[in-house]
Amino acid sequence: MYCGSRLGKYYVKERSKAMVACYPGNGTGYVRHVDNPNGDGRCITCIYYLNKDWDSKLHGGILRIFPEGKSYVADVEPIFDRLLFFWSDRRNPHEVQPSYATRYAMTVWYFDAEERAEAKKKFRNLTDAGKTEAVLHED
Repeated sequence: MYCGSRLGKYYVKERSKAMVACYPGNGTGYVRHVDNPNGDGRCITCIYYLNKDWDSKLHGGILRIFPEGKSYVADVEPIFDRLLFFWSDRRNPHEVQPSYATRYAMTVWYFDAEERAEAKKKFRNLTDAGKTEAVLHED
């Protein structure tokens, strides 16, 4: 959080709870996606890998990042004690390639304060509108 005001236009003052992912190792992966495609406040994705003795040639499970506007990809092996940070928006679409051994990762997202507040406000407005709509249809 110390660096929260030192990230260009972003001001980070909170993060998500940790999400722990376990891929069972039967060829499962995760399709190409962007963590924050709709402005929910996530600006930084942080992944910590927990895979001792990982061999990507044998086990697969590589995180492939497709940097926006680039002709190359970044392949990141999920090796034990590796910590990875990248922008959560459209700049970094990514996927988890098929894993053939049990693969563990822990992810935390850091939020831009302004974008997060705006996203929460929009959600509240949608929720309130839905409640009003439900009341109107009760008659």
